[in-house]
Amino acid sequence: MKTKTELLYGIRPVIEAIESGRELEKILLRKGLKGELVSDLRALAKERMIPIQPLPPEALNKVTGKNHQGVIAYIAQVTYVDLEEVLMRRFEEGRAPLVLVLDHITDVRNFGSIARTAECAGVDVIVTAARGGAMINADAIKTSAGALLKISVNRSFNLAKSVDLLKGYGVQVVACTENNGELYYENDYSKPTAVVLGSEDKGIEATLLQKADAFAKIPLMGSIDSLNVSVSNGIVLYETVRQRS
Repeated sequence: MKTKTELLYGIRPVIEAIESGRELEKILLRKGLKGELVSDLRALAKERMIPIQPLPPEALNKVTGKNHQGVIAYIAQVTYVDLEEVLMRRFEEGRAPLVLVLDHITDVRNFGSIARTAECAGVDVIVTAARGGAMINADAIKTSAGALLKISVNRSFNLAKSVDLLKGYGVQVVACTENNGELYYENDYSKPTAVVLGSEDKGIEATLLQKADAFAKIPLMGSIDSLNVSVSNGIVLYETVRQRS
């Protein structure tokens, strides 16, 4: 299992990696760094939709003590897929797609646990935010027990547009929330379905909640008012497995 987080550092090696087709998770760029090569790097990153995170020099130095020249890139440990291609393939196979949309899940261990359950439950693709969510790194892969190396992952730069794409293909969008909606087992998951899970602290963003076709509420009997997001994920996905079996 590939679990070591790989780094590239130095502006020319990162540019060359992008030009050669290497998939990068994100680029760390020293704040205030300028020059022709920096402009080229920014243009390439924008073209390939690679997130750039500006950071002060001391933050970069904590990542690596090597001569990074103000630029550090994380090499993606998975190959990201096109969401539309996955949907088309599943429909051509005569199958109802099952999609998992993660709205800025930030904890890598939660992410890994969610992916492990998703792979076991037969999820076709995980859609995750390119910016502001957990990075698929060594910890995430290890926690997933290698599931992240097997399941398809789509990196979305606009989750609202991704949800619109799903709805355009006739996929129902079910938002997991404790605040409203039907109990999770009252929904019909036998048809094409995308399950949306919100971030650990803020839940699902309002723009995505407004696009939901149904809601899945998990009853809570104790005094604590929420479940861990990976636990909620397992409950809803295995209700889907039950119904589809």
